[in-house]
Amino acid sequence: MTHIAKPAFHHPNLPVNRLGLTHRDYEGVVSTLCAGCGHDSVSAAIVEACFQLDIEAHRVAKVSGIGCSSKTTNYFLNTAHGFNSVHGRMPSVATGANAANSELLYIGVSGDGDTASIGLGQFCHAIRRRLNMIYIVENNGTYGLTKGQFSATNDKTSKNRKGADNLFESIDLCTMAVNLGAGFVARSFSGDKQQLVPLIKAAMRYRGFALIDIVSPCVTFNNHAASTKSYDFVRDHNAVLDRLDMVPERDEIRASYDEGTSADITLHDGSVMQLHKLAADYDPTDKQAVLPVLERHRQSGEVATGLIYLDPDECDFHDLIGTANKPLNSFTDKDLCPGNDALQAINASLR
Repeated sequence: MTHIAKPAFHHPNLPVNRLGLTHRDYEGVVSTLCAGCGHDSVSAAIVEACFQLDIEAHRVAKVSGIGCSSKTTNYFLNTAHGFNSVHGRMPSVATGANAANSELLYIGVSGDGDTASIGLGQFCHAIRRRLNMIYIVENNGTYGLTKGQFSATNDKTSKNRKGADNLFESIDLCTMAVNLGAGFVARSFSGDKQQLVPLIKAAMRYRGFALIDIVSPCVTFNNHAASTKSYDFVRDHNAVLDRLDMVPERDEIRASYDEGTSADITLHDGSVMQLHKLAADYDPTDKQAVLPVLERHRQSGEVATGLIYLDPDECDFHDLIGTANKPLNSFTDKDLCPGNDALQAINASLR
């Protein structure tokens, strides 16, 4: 197999962020996905988000499973930590790593098959435990590595490229995530960088489980006229719920908007999410109202995108189980084995 390496040289005047890094420093190897694959646009959006937030790659852990989507962790943040797990098992790997070191930024990239079929159980439990991670689903409704079978997220009205019907109802990952207790739930389109980059930035700043379900068309198997995961369909049926700006903690500039059209939500690290409501009756912090809105758009054949749900009271796995403030992998033998007196005290407390 021929390996195509990126050239080592670059233009000396490339823009740099506060760390002195360019976009090139946040890239990975050359993509081997099909030309025009939506997944490459998602990788580019992740690169842009990390560049804008001045993220240090060695503070990031990338995790993935199996599928075209799970290959994409190789296409961004080449110097970050990474683990490519088996099919559907990415959440358990992310849970173990997060339990050991809570100070890393965990970016999980999965697909609709890896998440909604073989990995559905693990996906559900990562949500209910509120694992502190960004879980990105590159959702194309098809198994791109195994010749285009329908996946569990493919809409029942969507036919395959040969015209065959889909016999089963689809799984809506965003609806499931809201029901199971995710604190940050969003949906976007790989072709809408203006919407996607701020959503990724906000998810990176959120403490708790953050899902971004990204419709990412498969140009080989699921980009035809009868597909609801095609470029044309999403462009024609995109129902934008809101627009999001992400203001990092270091910035003190606050924009001013007409009353009733926006809301500022401060995250735990001081960053501010500025929500601009485009749908007059939509409030992403009202959990009871979110699900009917999603169902209404689904029944209308529309793809609802934007920040779907946000729980401002951030909470993650470590908050729930009460772990120590420092990473577990930093504990010494003395910390873990406090001696016989401590053991006797524990035993006495249980009598």
